[in-house]
Amino acid sequence: MSDVLGYKGKRVIVSGCFSGMGEATAKLLLELGAEVHGFDYKDSTLPLASFTQVDLRDPASIEAGVAGLGRGRIDALFNCAGLPGGGGFAPIDTMKVNFIGTRHLTETVLPLMGEGSAIASIASTGGLGWSRRIPVHIELLQTKGFQAAVEWAEAHADQVSEGYAFSKEAVIVWTQFAGAHLIKKGIRINCTLPSPTQTPMMATFHATSGKDVVDAAAEPMGRYSTAAEQAGGIVLLNSALASIVNGVVLPVDGGFMGGVATGQVDLSKMMRKAAPAG
Repeated sequence: MSDVLGYKGKRVIVSGCFSGMGEATAKLLLELGAEVHGFDYKDSTLPLASFTQVDLRDPASIEAGVAGLGRGRIDALFNCAGLPGGGGFAPIDTMKVNFIGTRHLTETVLPLMGEGSAIASIASTGGLGWSRRIPVHIELLQTKGFQAAVEWAEAHADQVSEGYAFSKEAVIVWTQFAGAHLIKKGIRINCTLPSPTQTPMMATFHATSGKDVVDAAAEPMGRYSTAAEQAGGIVLLNSALASIVNGVVLPVDGGFMGGVATGQVDLSKMMRKAAPAG
């Protein structure tokens, strides 16, 4: 395989490499010749350059994981770890893993990154409400450090709700906000919006939101995406080919967002209950 994406010999981190989109992303990066370092709460069986057990709910665990990699340059960070919502997990745990811990990991890795490095995170079409709550999210983004963000979330339980949709909204707003600052250092940050994807999380999504609601978010394609398909999108964002792509929220959804924008996707089922998407 040619190195048009520019990953050969590059040193990268993938959080959430145990399963689902994170595992698929790590596999693809290995095929592309990257030196892949994996972080997850559960052990990975992939032939990684290193694997470190990291709990994104614990800032000390995050900091120890990054410290264990040494001071070598990190060329790309893939934030793929996530928890579903809808009551499957405590809302604050979902917030910690999906946004607060993800932000802390990114901020801990940033000193190891330089011009030409890139960050990509997995958000979700379940975070569609972000544009209606920008002032709220900017307030959250203005918190400094892990604990301050946790305290903010605990004090705004009405906004956080079950945790999933709000945490994915936060990733979207953070991506756009941080993009304007990091690019001045030559570092890019983007995120993807997956449509419903067949991963181990899907059973939880069906149980908490209802299969009909999740299925509605799989239109107009009419099927769930695969983890490998989602890996393609996030790997492209951090690649050399995307060297000027920054602050972008990229739908990787088989046309869902386009269908919504043009009135070709019926949102009535999704409006009954917040629909997680990936």
